[in-house]
Amino acid sequence: MVKIRLRRVGAKKQPSYRLVIADSRSPRDGAFITTIGHYNPLTNPETVVINEEKARHWLDQGAQPTDTAARLLAKAGIIAESKVRIEKIKAGAPAKPKVSKKKVKAGVTEKSETATTEEPEAVKEKSETATTEEPEASVTQKPKASKEKTKS
Repeated sequence: MVKIRLRRVGAKKQPSYRLVIADSRSPRDGAFITTIGHYNPLTNPETVVINEEKARHWLDQGAQPTDTAARLLAKAGIIAESKVRIEKIKAGAPAKPKVSKKKVKAGVTEKSETATTEEPEAVKEKSETATTEEPEASVTQKPKASKEKTKS
């Protein structure tokens, strides 16, 4: 399957992207068929340059844009915005809020602590019945054989 997706170029901490046509099995920055534009998220406003003729050609051939590529193509007026994205815009909710890694780790530890302290009711009932009932299985111990030294 052929995809329209972003290929990262640029230095460390300075991302810029090329909008490329690539096979879906190839890696993000790997082999591609052709370049149809570029995108720079660091400029204000972000720079989006797309060759509309090439983009329409590949869309007609059946190329499927990724979510971000579809957003950029819609911004350039080449395709219509997806219904899901339009609903999010109307609701006023951001697509995905950015969360720092430290906050995510702190949230995970808080959740795990609460999960260990609070047990579901069914588990509590089982644990209470297990402590009140003693198992009837008996364990037999083998008598230790005494070793007597014989003096001859």
